[in-house]
Amino acid sequence: MQHPIPPHKIGQYGKEKLWYVSEFAQRFRLDKREENRLRKLLGPIAKEIDLLKNAGR
Repeated sequence: MQHPIPPHKIGQYGKEKLWYVSEFAQRFRLDKREENRLRKLLGPIAKEIDLLKNAGR
């Protein structure tokens, strides 16, 4: 796995909580189709708030 942002900043609270879309999908038990949709929409790394707003269940 590539780490374009420091691993200690992923999933941390703060101004901008950044997640890899794949890790976010695993944590919130999203299926592959939804993960791919989010990746196309937001890219491989996104802010948590954007992922939460755009994730469908």
